Amino acid sequence: QVQLVESGGGLVQAGGSLRLSCAASGSIFSINVMGWYRQAPGKQREFVARISGGVNTNYADSVKGRFTISGDNAKKSVYLQMNSLKPEDTGVYYCYLQNTLIYWGQGTQVTVSS
Repeated sequence: QVQLVESGGGLVQAGGSLRLSCAASGSIFSINVMGWYRQAPGKQREFVARISGGVNTNYADSVKGRFTISGDNAKKSVYLQMNSLKPEDTGVYYCYLQNTLIYWGQGTQVTVSS
């Protein structure tokens, strides 16, 4: 059984920073991609960032230049450094791991006040 546990969410003022972490455990024999999605109240879950092969990164246009994703496949972990946060970044942030299947964490709340 594979589990992903996120941490690092919280309440921050606009312009502030947060760092999210996600650690995977269980029977994981390979990692193709790890990344983050988010879901704001009343909205669909949306892509935020991903990292593949431990080095190749992709970002949603809305977070480019403000968020940085990094990963450590040996530790089965992924991180999201979020700077210059905006109220529209508020939501539940979910990490995921993809190999032959996709596994999701339970989510961590990020709230950015104006």
